[in-house]
Amino acid sequence: MAPIKHFPPPAAIKAPPLSFAARVGDLLFVSGIPGFDDKGALPETFEAQFGFVVKNIKRVLDEAGASFRDLVKVNVLLTRASDVAPMNALYAGAFGPAPYPARTTCVVQALPDPKMLIEIECVASLKS
Repeated sequence: MAPIKHFPPPAAIKAPPLSFAARVGDLLFVSGIPGFDDKGALPETFEAQFGFVVKNIKRVLDEAGASFRDLVKVNVLLTRASDVAPMNALYAGAFGPAPYPARTTCVVQALPDPKMLIEIECVASLKS
């Protein structure tokens, strides 16, 4: 059985008991990442939170030797249906150009912190 490599959250983030990502074999599983800034605060706007989600995912992918082009599946959780169209526009710029990874987008009643507007989890395929 392949060993599991865990990627911890950044030191400044007060994270729940989880790894930001875990790699087994050629797959990297990235935990749901909310839009926290570098100091662990949540900005008020959806656009700002989306930007920090992308930045935090990029940091994890970089640390694992991967990029957005290695993503095979993305799950997006939103707390407001009104953010679906803005998210699609921002997503196209951040995760593109096409072809895009497979994706599921859900509008949920709530995320762990009431100020969280978005959380994204993903799976990347890594070269061994």
